[in-house]
Amino acid sequence: MKVLFSLLFMIGSMFFKAQNLYSKAYGEPKNPPVIFIHGGPGGNATLFEGTTAKKLADKGFYVIVYDRRGEGRSKDESATMTFKESFEDLKGIYSAYNIKKANIIAHSFGGIIGTLFTAQFPEKVKSLTLAGALFTQQETYDHILKKAKEHFKNDSVQLAEISAIENLDKNSAAYRKRCYEMAGKLGFFDMPNPTSESEMLRKEYQAGEFYKNNIRNPNSPLTFYQNEPLNNLDNTTVLKNIRKKGIPLFAVYGKNDGIFSEKQLNDLKNIVGKKNFKLIDNCSHYLFVDQQNDFLEFINLMLK
Repeated sequence: MKVLFSLLFMIGSMFFKAQNLYSKAYGEPKNPPVIFIHGGPGGNATLFEGTTAKKLADKGFYVIVYDRRGEGRSKDESATMTFKESFEDLKGIYSAYNIKKANIIAHSFGGIIGTLFTAQFPEKVKSLTLAGALFTQQETYDHILKKAKEHFKNDSVQLAEISAIENLDKNSAAYRKRCYEMAGKLGFFDMPNPTSESEMLRKEYQAGEFYKNNIRNPNSPLTFYQNEPLNNLDNTTVLKNIRKKGIPLFAVYGKNDGIFSEKQLNDLKNIVGKKNFKLIDNCSHYLFVDQQNDFLEFINLMLK
């Protein structure tokens, strides 16, 4: 293993020489492997890595984080941002760390990638955990705009903005971007009542090296929509088929994650099973920071 690492990685932060992918492992290789898939397009794994990866590894897991090609710390101007490319990156992680089968934790847009990867390569996945992950994208957009209309019912400027969004091509980067901007105006990504623990985690993250490397690629969504014909997906049937194959599905979401409707979360609970589903109180989209202890407890309980 040490020889493999010395051949494939540069010292310090690890990079695939062939694809220039940032990745790093926490914990002992003998422990059950967990691969974290970050959100996006255009995101990175710095928040999870800087706050949670080591703590999860301390519970007896071999935790691997990475930034997809062309995103975050994995700079690549020739990246296509397609699902096929994402799958190749993920398979490269398996090869580099000598992993045959892993538990996948997928956050936000990473949930789409994790679900499609599991469906296509079930032999590589021990379990799939959706953590504040997208699964029925149009339902999410519809829910955001519905709530925005209710909230801004007396604001003609915002109502005009909502109407303009609704008239956009729903399979476009602009539609996605403006829906999430509206969600931001509604505070849908914010923890309702920050705790001292969550505030400390964010403060430490923002003061450290990971925040300095919180690199965002604003062109990623545009590139994705230009090159990937599969977008704005409903993965309900895909998830049901994954469960039929016998691959355990888990789902953990913030009760206050405003981008998901109550119906969506109930539908997901029915798919993964009540025992495999958890809603965390006083918690929004970044649940591994908002309520880190509850998140770690759920992952530890489910994956072991």
